[in-house]
Amino acid sequence: MIALSLTEIAAIVGGQQHDIPDGTATVTGPVVIDSREVRPGGLFAALPGERTDGHDHAGQAVADGAVAVLASRPVGVPAIVVDDVVTALGALARAVVERLGTTVVALTGSAGKTSTKDLIAQLAGHAGPTVWTPGSLNNEIGLPLTALRADADTRQLVLEMGARGLGHIRYLTDITPPRIGVVLNVGTAHVGEFGGREQIARAKGELVEALPAAADGGVAVLNADDPLVRAMSGRTKARTVLFGEAPDAQVRAEHVRLDAAGRPSFTLHTPTGCAEVTLRLYGEHHVSNALAAAAVAHELGLSAQETATALSAAGQLSRWRMEVTERADGVTIVNDAYNANPESMRAALRTLAAMGGAAAERGGRTWAVLGQMAELGEESLAEHDAVGRLAVRLNVSKLVAVGGREAAWLRMGAYNEGSWGEESVHVSDAQAAVDLLRSELRPGDVVLVKASRSVGLERVAQELLDAVEGEVAGR
Repeated sequence: MIALSLTEIAAIVGGQQHDIPDGTATVTGPVVIDSREVRPGGLFAALPGERTDGHDHAGQAVADGAVAVLASRPVGVPAIVVDDVVTALGALARAVVERLGTTVVALTGSAGKTSTKDLIAQLAGHAGPTVWTPGSLNNEIGLPLTALRADADTRQLVLEMGARGLGHIRYLTDITPPRIGVVLNVGTAHVGEFGGREQIARAKGELVEALPAAADGGVAVLNADDPLVRAMSGRTKARTVLFGEAPDAQVRAEHVRLDAAGRPSFTLHTPTGCAEVTLRLYGEHHVSNALAAAAVAHELGLSAQETATALSAAGQLSRWRMEVTERADGVTIVNDAYNANPESMRAALRTLAAMGGAAAERGGRTWAVLGQMAELGEESLAEHDAVGRLAVRLNVSKLVAVGGREAAWLRMGAYNEGSWGEESVHVSDAQAAVDLLRSELRPGDVVLVKASRSVGLERVAQELLDAVEGEVAGR
């Protein structure tokens, strides 16, 4: 964060100074909402949490080096008191971004946001110092906290923007006005909350509506292969750049193929030329993510060859997203348990199927350990049923549906598609899945673990990995 005095901060957020002996005291460190992350010179924003109220930790935060607390009431230590701490965080972030003049790259979409953000961040780093959203902190709290990490050296600020309703992305773009906006896709994630894909498209399109005009440098990077995204070109004054496999996409992929491990290669075409890309990431769906990142890289001045080289070297920065680990006994665990929606579930299953060829050569099988996809509303039964059917059509060896009603729908879809006997099973919870897999897995098997975040299936992947590590350590 750039250095600001407490008096300056109070003026920016419209707050009152309480118990501050010297308003010229300067905040130079990070702004945090977890008192355990306070660093000397920082600012602690006190928010109510699920288990504790940040205001209760204000004294400790200052004792640990915070210059002051951003709070909604006096707390007995130096504080800037505001009506709403979250709104104040947004105002502070907006002021900092405006002073820096940093290029803001914002992206949204129903699936692939975090993986694409990680790719963009790694490519943007070749154009200068870059700050990006950690993990999936893409809401009204996480976004300003990310923006406040930028300083005078920051050239690019890469921000993931999530939405659970109309107006959410518009609010985020008001905090950090983007110059480059990327829309990946319009799927069915959160369709139960939005009420339909058309409503989701309306919400995602708020990003391109917020971009400056083409004459002022605004660029809308849109997925040419998604009709609802392509149509957003009519909702922006910015210049449009299309990415995808469509012939008219300025940034496109040709000759896409997968290796035995499910990692894609392709020929990248950009306005500056062509180059070959071999991704370290798993799954053909990452081709589209890589093209979106390549389009942004082109706008930041990277050549086709520079972009291809950077893409081929890029890794996954965020946890539990197609995180592939081979155990000492030859079993491969694919931990994609951070979240799930119908589009990402289908992509993960296709990746598992692609990995199945190499597994079969080693005498191994493919296992899909799947749980609930949340927030699908009236579409939930049909979507879970369809995923169960797809697992069978892709010849996944074993389906383990974990959880309650939605898991039963997954299992029923597989059963109705012809998966009888032991090819598919419904278990009650994560521990039951772990117990089953521990007794059944053999060298060469590949296990995909995926569900919505609320299900907590990352525990299954971790326990399967820890089990073998413990055995090896004990020998």
